[in-house]
Amino acid sequence: MLSKMIADLDARHFVHPWESMEDLGTGGRMVAQRASGIHVTEGDGRPRIDGPGGMWCVQVGYGRAEIGEAMAYQAQEMAYFSPFSSTSPVSARLAAVIAQRTPGDLNRVFFTTGGSTAVDTALRFVQFRNNLLGRAGKKIFITRQKAYHGSTYLSASVSGKERDRNWFDHADALVHFLPDVNPYRRPAGTSVEAFLEAKLADLENAILSLGADRVAAFIAEPILASGGVIVPPEGYHRRCLEICRRHDVLYIADEVVTGFGRLGHWFASEAVFGMVPDIITSAKGLTSGYAPLGACIISERLFDDISGAASQGAVFSNGFTYSGHPVSAAAALKNIEIIEREGILEHVRTLTPHFQERLAALGALPLVGDTRGMGLMGCVECVADRDAKEPLALDKAVGDLIDAHCRKLGLIVRPLLNMCVFSPPLIISHDEVDQMFDILEQGIRLTTDDLVRQGVRVA
Repeated sequence: MLSKMIADLDARHFVHPWESMEDLGTGGRMVAQRASGIHVTEGDGRPRIDGPGGMWCVQVGYGRAEIGEAMAYQAQEMAYFSPFSSTSPVSARLAAVIAQRTPGDLNRVFFTTGGSTAVDTALRFVQFRNNLLGRAGKKIFITRQKAYHGSTYLSASVSGKERDRNWFDHADALVHFLPDVNPYRRPAGTSVEAFLEAKLADLENAILSLGADRVAAFIAEPILASGGVIVPPEGYHRRCLEICRRHDVLYIADEVVTGFGRLGHWFASEAVFGMVPDIITSAKGLTSGYAPLGACIISERLFDDISGAASQGAVFSNGFTYSGHPVSAAAALKNIEIIEREGILEHVRTLTPHFQERLAALGALPLVGDTRGMGLMGCVECVADRDAKEPLALDKAVGDLIDAHCRKLGLIVRPLLNMCVFSPPLIISHDEVDQMFDILEQGIRLTTDDLVRQGVRVA
């Protein structure tokens, strides 16, 4: 009864992210009432494995009382401070703790309200810096198809998921998109090595065509997360950085998803991909989803020639009422403490081979065209014709069918059209990984049966 009442209130009043106008007010969303560990409990009282880990973010799992206690203590001690005119001990400590874990000289931490505002801040800082350096024309951002960087105006402008752009305006004059970097979609007969060279050429040719004096930065997720867990060919990021360095183009690594343990390291840029970017954006796993918080982390080098005597009296007038919010900062500090104390980064690195092995095994199913991932991230892409690599015409319905079957079996799936993506809490065990993929396999098989009954050819 309670779930029905909540669903009705939700349908009438709660406008959700990615709200379908066609279905507005019809309800039907899962009502999540409680959560513990890797499980979320719905109104029927049954716990289900949270395959997507919330929204790629619940690193240390649900129900961590000590994070709640740290937040409650800080709320009573000092719930708020003005970041424009003062600081707080917990926020200053968090900035230092983050800087200790970033690669290179990325030591300047600007706190935001989430990933979108962290990316927006990074882009605005690059523009601000070029204005101070007398390079007002150096403003174009190069990004990629299938990228997702956020929902604020600038961060949405550099996002390249086609369906997210259909009905919105964007700062198109400031943005240039590179073609898809997904090796699965490479032209027939092209080796991965040749595909890598083509993708590198895409970047350098874009800089040369637009003019290096006009290109400000290249922004890239190490792994394109909501674009379908797209893993570029090995060496891609390191060599992209080399191209950027040759042409005085900054490199922004959007680690909102890959940061704070998803690939077994605090940050993936250097530890996994062998490169040190100029700016890193972060959010999500920073607090394990317990409180809203993002961070734009900037190289000291980028401040050196625009601060002090070189500042021209300029003020970086970019900020948020809740920048460095002390309650969120307390959640982040406790989250980081738990990750270190429990060896969660090491656990992810140990579990990764088994996770990826179970993921890859699903490629034998007739409905599955590709499996891909890294760390505790994975994607299963379903296609009607494996040879043609064509997405199913049923598209969204296929993901929803898989999700519906899996929920009955005890697993929450995050369907992205014909793809199922996974980023479970990092505390998931070996046996729970098996349980998760066993359910997913059964859900895909049941969906295949549904499609065959509907007359869809699955080859």
